[in-house]
This record gives sequence, C-alpha cells and structure tokens, in this order.
Amino acid sequence: MTGLDIEKDQIIEMACLITDSDLNILAEGPNLIIQQPSDLLDSMSDWCKEHHGKSGLTQAVRESKTTLQQAEYEFLSFVRQHTPPGICPLAGNSVHADKKFLDKYMPQFMRHLHYRIIDVSTVKELCRRWHPEEFDLAPKKTASHRALDDIRESINELTFYRENVFKKKADEKKRKMQENGEPPKPKQEASS
Repeated sequence: MTGLDIEKDQIIEMACLITDSDLNILAEGPNLIIQQPSDLLDSMSDWCKEHHGKSGLTQAVRESKTTLQQAEYEFLSFVRQHTPPGICPLAGNSVHADKKFLDKYMPQFMRHLHYRIIDVSTVKELCRRWHPEEFDLAPKKTASHRALDDIRESINELTFYRENVFKKKADEKKRKMQENGEPPKPKQEASS
C-alpha cells in the first residue's frame, strides 16, 4: 500500500497463496502490481518512498497497466477456483491493515473470504510475552516488504510457532496428564 490511511492511500501490490490448515501451500495465485497515479506515489511517506523505491516496487507501479478492478477480478477468480465461499480466512502479518483496504477497494473479493482473519503478528506478540525463549528462535523477516515475500515469511513464521509453541505445549500438557495417571480426554464433536 502507499501508506496506512484508508482515506488517501491505495493498494499497489497483491499476492496470494492458499494453504491447508497445516500451512502447506496448495496453490500460488496472482502476484500483481497495481497501477496508481504518479502524484499518489510522489506523496507517499518517507518510509514508503524509501522501502518501495529500494525494492523496485515504486517503479513497477508506475509501469503497471493492471487496474484495481482487474486485480480484484483475478484474485476473486483464483480464490473461487480453490476455496468455497465463506471458508478461507485472510491471513498474514498485520493483516488487519490489509483487510481495511480490501474491504474498501475489493469488496467482492472479501465477500468470498471468511469474516475472521489469522493475524500472525498477534501470535508473534503473544509468543514474545508468554514464550520469550521460543520467540528469540523465530525466523527473522528479510524486510523486503514485497507482497509474495511477506506472505511466504508469514507462513514460515506461523509454521515455526505451530511447531515450537502450540504443538510443544499441547504435548507437554498430555505428558503431564499421563504422568499424573489421568486418562486422555475424549475429543468432543460439535452437535446441533
């Protein structure tokens, strides 16, 4: 995005990967640079100018012919091919910010997704506070700030937390229960 102000900033790059619940990548979708006017790019914050300039994104946006409407169509077509309506959540780091822009500028795409989000940044902050030893071992971001790279890093980071925090703690609880002679609790099925 050209910034975080929903009233004046715009989406400039999008990518999409679809995973299963174990975070295995099932499909790689479009990776698009979205055309925006030069005056918008020229008015970006210093942070955006520096990072998007260094990564080549600003120049790619200037050269892009892909409109926001074309991008929404391509992404909606892709997710419709791979997910039923209302099932797949939007996921990534600080994805609440992406959701605000997508709700405003790509409402049809967002209507196809589940209303819940999976924000890896929230998991990161919980891990930082509750499991600092594991947090220190988490994969570090390369800070390219490009859409597809960010998604891959989010998947890698969430995979790390899943394998080193969530699974570990569940296994530890199960082991303690067995040590205390407690029988395993049966899985409960949802009923209506």
